[in-house]
Amino acid sequence: MLVNIHCAKCIGIDAIPVTVEVDITKGIGIHLVGLADAAVKESLLRTITAMQTLGYHVPGKKIVINLAPADLQKNGSGYDLPIALGIIAASGQVEMPDLDKYLIMGELGLDGSVRKVPGALPYAELAARKKCRGCILPVRSALELSEIEGIEVYGIETLQDAISILQRNEGCEDLLVQNTKLFWKLTKFREQLVKEPRNDYMDFSEIIGQEGAKRGIEIAAAGAHNVIMIGPPGSGKSSIAKAMAGILPPMTTEEAIVTSKIYSVAGLGGSEPGLVRTRPFRSPHYSASLQAIIGGGYGGDIRPGEVTLAQNGILFLDEYGQIPRSVLESLRAPMEDRKVTISRLKSKVAFPSSFMLVAASNPCPCGYYGEGDRCTCSASLRMNYLSKLSGPIMDRIDIHLWLHPVDTKKLVNREKGEPSAIVAKRVGMARNIQKRRFAGEGIFTNAEMNEKMLERFCPLDAGCKSLMEHLINSLGLSARAYSRIIKVARTIADLAGSQNIIPAHLREASGYRFLDRVKD
Repeated sequence: MLVNIHCAKCIGIDAIPVTVEVDITKGIGIHLVGLADAAVKESLLRTITAMQTLGYHVPGKKIVINLAPADLQKNGSGYDLPIALGIIAASGQVEMPDLDKYLIMGELGLDGSVRKVPGALPYAELAARKKCRGCILPVRSALELSEIEGIEVYGIETLQDAISILQRNEGCEDLLVQNTKLFWKLTKFREQLVKEPRNDYMDFSEIIGQEGAKRGIEIAAAGAHNVIMIGPPGSGKSSIAKAMAGILPPMTTEEAIVTSKIYSVAGLGGSEPGLVRTRPFRSPHYSASLQAIIGGGYGGDIRPGEVTLAQNGILFLDEYGQIPRSVLESLRAPMEDRKVTISRLKSKVAFPSSFMLVAASNPCPCGYYGEGDRCTCSASLRMNYLSKLSGPIMDRIDIHLWLHPVDTKKLVNREKGEPSAIVAKRVGMARNIQKRRFAGEGIFTNAEMNEKMLERFCPLDAGCKSLMEHLINSLGLSARAYSRIIKVARTIADLAGSQNIIPAHLREASGYRFLDRVKD
């Protein structure tokens, strides 16, 4: 008897269909075909043990399991559950009339339990496109789909739960993800967190001084601009970067869907019900490898890196001057194209990477260059260190900030500035202006504008054009720097509630560029 079960495989952040075909005929042996990797081949022993634990048997006949299409590499443990269901159905042990109506994925434990698998959100999108009735997934994976409408989503804990659903047994409504005990437990926990004030980031009022840097960070947050902070140890670079998370607005539904798909594919979803609503704040160590930052893997198992996990959020690179040059140079394409393409011999995967780069660095190895005579570095050491803070990467960073030690009087008196809540309101108003401006354009912020959009949404009058010509000639900036100054000026205008860019906005925007100047 031949049975088919709908499954899937993720390539990038999208899922493509895979069919598990199980046929039982006269003969002997179990044969798994269809370009399966080692993890899939190992699933047979797990599957057989789980079936026997729950009282099902493996027929003493020839069992052929095909993962179609046969020319596509299959990886991971998510095919355990459909293989087990296929063997049970094909051997006639249980009649499951709805077996071909659901997309089914899950890893089996030896006791018959079902464990979490990555990619639940792309699986649900595929099931909706294929007109499936719904999805049957491990409950931890199904939590990601609690906001999905139009299809049934079941969250199961054991192989027997899946069989009950496919048999159309009574009481299976309790297995719908919105009715599970885990869903209600995590929902109540999240509601409690919402009532309590957040304390996982610094408040702007806790950062003494550095008003100029705070202004630059506010502009960066309002327009999603890349920013670098340079200053001596203890000047507040890391604190300001962490406080930036508290002034970013919530993600729109469109942004949340893309970010949630990324975290789902990476296996980082399911910690709470529904879509990821909090903007990511990724802070990898400066020793992170190229593959960890950009993404990588082998064969058909290519995973997203930090530039993708920071989608619609912040990628904070502390100790920027200590990061290997090869890693820094690899950031060029993601910063410019808002996507990263990872190529291997037999596969090529594209991931989105629209993030805000927030970098922090000392100006020299000892950290005190520019602070009187405190620097102990030689001229050659300083030049070698600063070489990482110039060139093509700096050209792609919109805002450059130089921080100095906090004034002693302000530090002793603990003079506090504006709280994050007030700054966040201004940032939110500017983001709303941009949301209306770019409706239907496929982007959300000023930093994402291309050259055509720049001409359309950032027209300059004669006075502004004359000023820009003077600034570019006097500062020796590149054409890319010219575009980025206009984008930053557009954000400054949005914060001021101005419909048009004026010379004052351009002067402030150009003041935030000094690392890529060729003239002083």
